[in-house]
Amino acid sequence: MNLLNALAKVGSMTFISRILGFVRDTLIARVFGAGMITDAFIVAFKIPNLLRRISAEGAFSQAFVPILAEYKSQRTFDETHGLVNRVATWLGIILVGVTLLGMLAAPWIVALIAPGFKAEPDKMQLTIELLRITFPYIFFISLVSMAGGVLNTYNKFGIPAFTPVWLNVAMIAAVLFFAEHFAEPIKVLAWAVFVGGFLQLIFQIPFLKQIGLLPKFEMKRDDEGVWRILKLMGPAVLGVSVAQISLIINTIFASFLATGSVSWLYYADRLMEFPTGVLGVALGTILLPSLSKAYAGSDDSEYSQLLDWGLRLTFILAAPAAVALAVLATPLVATLFHYGKFTAIDVAMTQQALIAYSIGLLGLILVKILAPGFYARQNIKTPVKIAVFTLVATQLMNLIFIFGLHLNHAALALAIGLGACINATLLFYHLRKSNIYKPQIGWLIFIFKLFLALSMMAFVLYFAMGNAKDWLDFSLIKRLIYLSALVVLGGLSYFAALFVLGFRPKDYMRRVKN
Repeated sequence: MNLLNALAKVGSMTFISRILGFVRDTLIARVFGAGMITDAFIVAFKIPNLLRRISAEGAFSQAFVPILAEYKSQRTFDETHGLVNRVATWLGIILVGVTLLGMLAAPWIVALIAPGFKAEPDKMQLTIELLRITFPYIFFISLVSMAGGVLNTYNKFGIPAFTPVWLNVAMIAAVLFFAEHFAEPIKVLAWAVFVGGFLQLIFQIPFLKQIGLLPKFEMKRDDEGVWRILKLMGPAVLGVSVAQISLIINTIFASFLATGSVSWLYYADRLMEFPTGVLGVALGTILLPSLSKAYAGSDDSEYSQLLDWGLRLTFILAAPAAVALAVLATPLVATLFHYGKFTAIDVAMTQQALIAYSIGLLGLILVKILAPGFYARQNIKTPVKIAVFTLVATQLMNLIFIFGLHLNHAALALAIGLGACINATLLFYHLRKSNIYKPQIGWLIFIFKLFLALSMMAFVLYFAMGNAKDWLDFSLIKRLIYLSALVVLGGLSYFAALFVLGFRPKDYMRRVKN
């Protein structure tokens, strides 16, 4: 299997999902703006999303995929299918309990996550109602993530990458065709989240059946594989929870700031997540099974080379994304969101958060590449310790940036980005210290050439963009044409510079055995 081709496939599927996500968010911004009701929905949607990242895409995947990869390479197909059956059974039972508990405890959860909403009873009540509708999403999406782990382990990367499209389709359809039929139109978004989770789960079932791994109900208390996964999940839950606790604390801070702060951060985060998802998640997705297989086969050289390949690609593709987000912050926000109830003030506030996020974008993506270097070796403790330190550092920066420098909502974005950079640096340090990763030759000249290409792109974009404030007065068509031209111009200038400096696509081809 060619990993670069697999990355392109996963990235393209994720790209489709992210584009539809932008369409979704543009419609939400146009119809609902960035005020009280939008803040309420974003918090209600964020809570099951946070749990998803802890239980499904986070701790569970980090524990499940390495064990599944080991079963695939060292055991029979029937034993592997048995593991999938028993894991799915226990996960489903636990999720039913968590979902029911979450719906019953909605008032206390909202009070904990967004205590600032207590000052506005209507906002608080609306958030509780929306949360009770969205909470079952955790049930659907956690099973979706498990199915995705199975499909990725069997090199079916495109299916899990395309699956999130269904959530965006559901939300777009809800805003366009059903919002006007609701007494409180914002509730249509909550029901769309529910439906979107169900559609994602249904979509993956035929593909699991195709590879013969559609789970069946099978309960066994003393199963070796399940217990190994649970043992790994213990520290993994702590590690992933630390990162999510940081986001929860940010939401708490934001709930006390000016109305709209939660929404401004959300829209900036959506733009930042485009490169994070297309590149970071895609690379992490294809690297973890391959690294797990190399570790299971005791192939240390292959293991180190895979990490080096992932890191170089991250620098080549993530660094220009960070620069472009910072330089083109106003054109991007104005083009995607400045319609209807999304005002010029909302553009300015979102732009501030986006620039702050862009500073740490490279770190955010590098974490998704470096952390699998530990997970594949079934070493969860080291990333957990680093995550705890990062949490403390991030919250100290929040206090300094908000109360010392008075950066308001942008402080929260800046602290997350810088915290990610600290996290990535410490992960790299421990990989090198333990001699797990040995960098290939040529890194210094690689970084120097990359800096030259980035400087060229930034120069071109800055002068081609013109006066950022003029973008607020452009028509929709003019914004789209100009922004598309800037993206093409920036990409051409960057990759042309790389080509002149000696970079060639063939140098980044990487093959692994299926």
